[in-house]
Amino acid sequence: MLVLVAPGQGAQTPGFLTPWLELPGAADRIAAWSDAIGLDLAHYGTKADADEIRDTAVAQPLLVAAGLLSAAALGTVTPGVVAGHSVGEFTAAAFAGVLDDTAALRLVRTRGLAMAEAAAITETGMSALLGGDPEVTVPHLEKLGLTAANVNGAGQIVAAGTMEQLAALEADKPEGVRRVVALKVAGAFHTHHMAPAVAKLEAAAKELSPAAPATRYVSNKDGQVVTDGAEVVARLVGQVANPVRWDLCMETFQALGATALIEVCPGGTLTGIAKRALPGVSTVALKTPDDLDAARTLIAEHAAV
Repeated sequence: MLVLVAPGQGAQTPGFLTPWLELPGAADRIAAWSDAIGLDLAHYGTKADADEIRDTAVAQPLLVAAGLLSAAALGTVTPGVVAGHSVGEFTAAAFAGVLDDTAALRLVRTRGLAMAEAAAITETGMSALLGGDPEVTVPHLEKLGLTAANVNGAGQIVAAGTMEQLAALEADKPEGVRRVVALKVAGAFHTHHMAPAVAKLEAAAKELSPAAPATRYVSNKDGQVVTDGAEVVARLVGQVANPVRWDLCMETFQALGATALIEVCPGGTLTGIAKRALPGVSTVALKTPDDLDAARTLIAEHAAV
């Protein structure tokens, strides 16, 4: 059984969209999406530097567009499950047919702008903790005033809070944590710092007419399969200010019988976690079009159930 997943913010790198735009029809598709959301996705995906694409208002629609473009390049895919990490949930919602591509991009454009505004109120950020036991790490983060914003499984937790709190974490790591790595994001996402963005996203979501998922959609909120389109959108809205439980998503993949996992562009982060947390599950990360053949082979070998 094939799982199709989409990465979250921080996965972007300068120029990562360049080779994808050489595929037939890709540049036209990106141009149409750019017009629809008022953002030059081709420029940001090919010419912008790391600081420009770190901007939340840019990074989020850019990541969703890249995920949709790379999935389309695979051809017809019938996954057994779809999911996305953080902003990747919007990509997954489009995979599942809850929203069409343009609606997903318009909503995520609103999300990015609203979260950028919220992030500007207080200087905040996020850092990944490598190693350690969640039962030890989470209370330690709370003691420092930080939030375990992403519980990713395989021993990885992402802390979020003010820059002062993150500096304190660097100086006082939880027992068992090997390293603390600052992420390429401009805010404490999935925490109370993002509460101002929720209302704006709620207002935008009222304009949508979501469809029921055509395939199993697994939510970041609790790792549950969501079968109602309106509920998917409600969770997309609420997730902005609540922790991502990717560990629970992977538990669900396993319970549903996952045998293969493909991560759309810019792939690598989620397949890396899956290799540690889901032993025996075959993985392919779509980083460039050179990875498409390996992904198609995996698709042919793991029919949806």
